[in-house]
Parts: sequence; C-alpha cells; structure tokens
Amino acid sequence: MDRRELADFLRSRRERVRPSDIGLPVGRRRRTPGLRREEVAALATISVDYYTRLEQARGPRPSRQVLGALGRALRLSDDERAYLFRLAGEQPEPLNGPPSTVRHGVLHLLERLDDTPAMVIDAKHEVIAWNRLAAALIADFGSLPPRDRNILRRRFLLCDKDGSRFGSEESDQFAREAVADLRAAAARYPDDPAIRALIDELLAGSEEFAGLWAEREVRVQRGLCKTIIHPVIGPIVLQCETLLVPDLDQRVVIYSAEPGTPSHDALRLLKVIGTQDMRSETV
Repeated sequence: MDRRELADFLRSRRERVRPSDIGLPVGRRRRTPGLRREEVAALATISVDYYTRLEQARGPRPSRQVLGALGRALRLSDDERAYLFRLAGEQPEPLNGPPSTVRHGVLHLLERLDDTPAMVIDAKHEVIAWNRLAAALIADFGSLPPRDRNILRRRFLLCDKDGSRFGSEESDQFAREAVADLRAAAARYPDDPAIRALIDELLAGSEEFAGLWAEREVRVQRGLCKTIIHPVIGPIVLQCETLLVPDLDQRVVIYSAEPGTPSHDALRLLKVIGTQDMRSETV
C-alpha cells in the first residue's frame, strides 16, 4: 500500500469534484472549489476521522468496499478507480459488464475502411459497430433486432435454424475458439446478467455449444482464415484479423483478401452490390 500517493490522489480527486456536481450549494465559506472531507465521508458512508487519516497518509489499509465507495463518491473514471485500488494494494474491481460505447476514433477507422469489411464486437461477441461492407458481407446489422447481432447466437442458434450447414474445419475452429473466448469473458464479468443469460440460452439451444462448453477451454480469440459464402458472389476466402481495444475490452475485426485473388475481386464487387436483403453463410 502506497499511503503517501493514496493520500495525495484522494486529495486531488476531492478538490476536483464541485459541490454542484452532487447537488450541494457552493456557499461562500469554502476554501477550495472542491468537496470538503466530511462531504466525501458522508457520500462514501465512512467516518470523517477515517477519511481524514487516509488523506494524511496515516490511515489503515482500506477494504475493497471502502475503495469502491470512495470511487463512487469522488466520481472516478474506470482508469482512476483501478489506480485507486492498486495504490491500496488491491486488484481493481471487475466491471459489471462489457462496455458498449465505441470510441469516435474507432468509428472513424471503420468509415475510412470503405473497401474492407470491419466491425467492432464486445466481450460477449455482440456486434456494436460496423461499416457498410461488413453489412454487405455478413448481415445488415442495422435491420436486425439487437439480440440477433450477437455472433455466437447467430453461429449456434439462428443460422442452424435457418438451415445453414456448418461442418468445415474453419467453422469448427471458430466455434471452439469463440466458446473458449466466452468462458474467459464470463470470468472477467462474473456479475454480468447478459453474459450469463447468453450462456444459458446457448446451452439450452445448441448441443454443439454445450459439448464445447463442457471442455472448459479458456482462450482469447485472435485471428483466423474464414470462407464466407455470399448468396450472389459465392465463396470468398478472407483473412480475419482482430485488433484489441484493451481498456474497453472490445475488438475491431477486419476481413481482408490478398490482392490479385478472386476473393479480392469479390470484395470489390460486393462494394458495388452492397446490401440487397441477401444472407451469407460462414463455413
């Protein structure tokens, strides 16, 4: 536990929060523009003496519950909250669930990749952003209900019900890696009801998923080669690369084809065709 840095960090964060941020009147007798110690203590439901000793670098090691309460009282960001925990010698609290907000810079990247299919997925394989070519290649996600934008649900439930057939080595590899990746996500977000509900739904609806889940493999998914069978263009062999956005636990999935190949020509044609209510099948 770094008592001195913890004390300085708490003091600096307290002075940053304005009384108006939490609905308190500013008043005329405040020596600093931030909160008073007693106000932080009240918000965190701890004693003023306890909090004062923390800011004076002479307090005991705070519990995880106290650290969490201080993080909420001081309106810390996720990065600041993690830093607070580490100063006290604790591992940061896990987030309740995967973040779903995509950075503007990542969205701009998707737009710039106008000749390359690309999308963003979160830790539970929910497609949360995509470009036009990804919609033309895989599915028009914008026209789908949010629950049908989940890659795992599409792979193990929806596509099977539509009569698609999966049996190729590529599809088996994707299924195995995706299930192992979901198990890793479930460990990172043990309190997320959406992940738990997805797992329960897949266990109940897919014998293939249930069998893979029982193997208890744990692996973060990276890149692999995929064949997309487009209903008009036909088979398109693509390399699937995954770029990590670590602090948001998101992945940018980019599909590319080697220049000069039939698959590269197929992507150029797909850019012209766009989305025309056509389904494609991944094998």
